[in-house]
Amino acid sequence: MELGWLLWGTAVLLLLHVLMELSPAVNFALRVGFYCLLCLVFSALAAAVCLLVNGGRTVKNMRIIKTFVRTFKYFFGLRFEVKGLENFEVEGPAVIVSNHQSILDMMGLMEVLPDNCVQVGKKELLYTGSVGLIIYLGGVIFINRKSTSSAKMVMSEVAKTMVAENVKVWVYPEGTRNCTGDFLPFKKGAFHLAVQAQVPVIPVVYSSFTTFYNPKTKLFTSGKIKVEVLPPIETKGLTLDDVTDLTDRCFNTMRETLFRLSGRPS
Repeated sequence: MELGWLLWGTAVLLLLHVLMELSPAVNFALRVGFYCLLCLVFSALAAAVCLLVNGGRTVKNMRIIKTFVRTFKYFFGLRFEVKGLENFEVEGPAVIVSNHQSILDMMGLMEVLPDNCVQVGKKELLYTGSVGLIIYLGGVIFINRKSTSSAKMVMSEVAKTMVAENVKVWVYPEGTRNCTGDFLPFKKGAFHLAVQAQVPVIPVVYSSFTTFYNPKTKLFTSGKIKVEVLPPIETKGLTLDDVTDLTDRCFNTMRETLFRLSGRPS
């Protein structure tokens, strides 16, 4: 009986291997499925460790979460080349903004995430099983993207908390995933937040994933991700009238950096 199961298992694995080699769609589906499974399993394990070590919801849990997520890259053959980490070493709180490309962004985030940093994420993430639990325990701040007034109230509270608790806040100003190799227009919430709290904006840019990950073409292979943390942009003395200019300045600087890191012309 055991030999029969072993033969069947071997045959299934061989069949999957052949299908992955012959069909990009099958390869893509299996790799994405494996990634999602890793997220669910490792989130459950990390949640247990977070509860044992820190007892509940706190930004301190991010250190534990980082330890788990940083192992993911080895499963998928991804390499990170990181520059500018010293730019995170600002005194006091800050708003960190970065591009948002795909479900793989979590790996990139945890590769460079500084201590005492919380993320702003969509409320729907709370309902993703063990993943929702672990990001809750990590202190992620949830906003309702469908309600502009609710989001503004949350960001106003974030500004107060950021200064009072001396934490950095990580925001994706594009507002949604964008795997086109370019940027979507930036929403102004992160920059309103920085100006309101009078804290610097630190841009972080990841090179385009399109050479190894592209849902439209069912591409998912190994690859290298270049990450650059740019110098902080001060907001002291700026007012709400300066938010548009600050947003445009960050957008243009980050877009030029994206093209440079991705090896394509501006």
